[in-house]
Amino acid sequence: MSLRLDNEQEKPIYDNPTKDDKDEEEDRGMALAPSITLFGGVMVIVGCIIGSGIFISPKGVHENIQSVGWSMVIWVVCGLFSAIGAYCYAELGTFIRSSGGDYAYVLEAFGPLMGFIRMWIECIIVRPCTITAVAMTFATYILQPLYPHCPLPFLAPQFLAASVILLLCMINCVSVKFVTHVQNLFTMTKLAALILIIATGLVLMLIGDPYLDSFEGMFELPNIGAGQVALAFYSGLWAYNGWNYLNFITEELINPTRNLPLAIFISMITVTVIYLLANLAFYAGTSPDELLESKAIAVTFANKYYGPMGIIMPILVAGSCFGTVNGIMLTSSRLFFVAGRNEHMPRVLSYLNVQWKTPVPAVLFTCLLSLFYLLLSDNIYTLINYVQIVNWLAIAIATCGLLYLRYTKPPKDYPRPLQVGLAWPIIFLLGCVFLIVFPIIQAPMDTAIGIGIMLTGLPVYLIFVQYRRKVPFIDNIMDEATVFAQKLLLVVPTEKKD
Repeated sequence: MSLRLDNEQEKPIYDNPTKDDKDEEEDRGMALAPSITLFGGVMVIVGCIIGSGIFISPKGVHENIQSVGWSMVIWVVCGLFSAIGAYCYAELGTFIRSSGGDYAYVLEAFGPLMGFIRMWIECIIVRPCTITAVAMTFATYILQPLYPHCPLPFLAPQFLAASVILLLCMINCVSVKFVTHVQNLFTMTKLAALILIIATGLVLMLIGDPYLDSFEGMFELPNIGAGQVALAFYSGLWAYNGWNYLNFITEELINPTRNLPLAIFISMITVTVIYLLANLAFYAGTSPDELLESKAIAVTFANKYYGPMGIIMPILVAGSCFGTVNGIMLTSSRLFFVAGRNEHMPRVLSYLNVQWKTPVPAVLFTCLLSLFYLLLSDNIYTLINYVQIVNWLAIAIATCGLLYLRYTKPPKDYPRPLQVGLAWPIIFLLGCVFLIVFPIIQAPMDTAIGIGIMLTGLPVYLIFVQYRRKVPFIDNIMDEATVFAQKLLLVVPTEKKD
């Protein structure tokens, strides 16, 4: 796939707020300022993708595919599939140049109701649940070395996870530049953990470690069904989750027409190569049985080869999770910000702090939702499983939006700064259909629950969005709450009112 960039192309059709509003915001100093460089964009994507997944997913892939060689193939295909999706999103992100990612694209292509539903499932369930789950993983990795032979103290992981969420909430409120510095630092931390594992694996392969027998007959066809192949893909794709997160902060990216597709291209190649080498190292250093028995293969690997220094691995993995929470909170708050600006969420969520020029209400709302789900942490993973089909359905809808906009706003009349070949979104859409249809067949109840969660957004949309102005009682309460929040948080609107 090639990147065709043209900085002289016509301005994207959907640039929210409007040009006049944008100029007024900049005059008041209240617009989201572009401050994220190409390197920072790469670090955001890599930081969001590489989290706890690569340290846990190898077990799920191997358990279902039952072959070293074909497990490696699954990892490569997952990387290519994610790269194709990211490539398609690059066209949407440079054409519809607004923060908000999928939400902004679905809103432009299919209107407010579909846009709201996309925002609802992402904002209310997927993002805060993911923040909570990764924060809990961070807490577990930090505490487990302190209690190696006994259960963790009651509620200790929850308190530590809450502390991490609150700390990152404060950082995200104060400075976008500092947030990106934090992201860069902890991205380097997780890369250091993987480089250490990869280097050890290469040494083991050179000296002929006994576990190299794992590679004998590595491409023999396993006796498995299509269902197990699909489950292996789910485990692999979970580790790649985050490939579209830079699209949520497009307005804060310097020269997004150039830097968005380049950041996606560089980061996806980097992540895929790192994941492939890390899996080679795991197979070189542990037997398949050890891989299947381990809850966190990186820690098992480190304890086996680093002796007393093995404690460094849970620390590095915890740092990886810390960076992932930071990246998800940064991008999630911008989704709330754009939804508030379009009045699909309380409008105060689109307001910026007068001193820090950050969307403080949106950051705080993201934090509070994450803390709420922390109270239900025992059920989070089940809840995330319920909404996986909805997540892939939403991605498929955004991809359909790309194809639909090609028809309603053809490139000859609306030139794209970046235009992907038509085959790529079609291939990606077919993959999404597979990921949607499989759980309907295998787990109809979970699918029904996931769709039910999505449909809870319908009454909210009708009451608080479409008919809000027709119910003065609701309108007055929301207006009073907005004024109170403005005084409390020192925030102001980001665009002029009609």
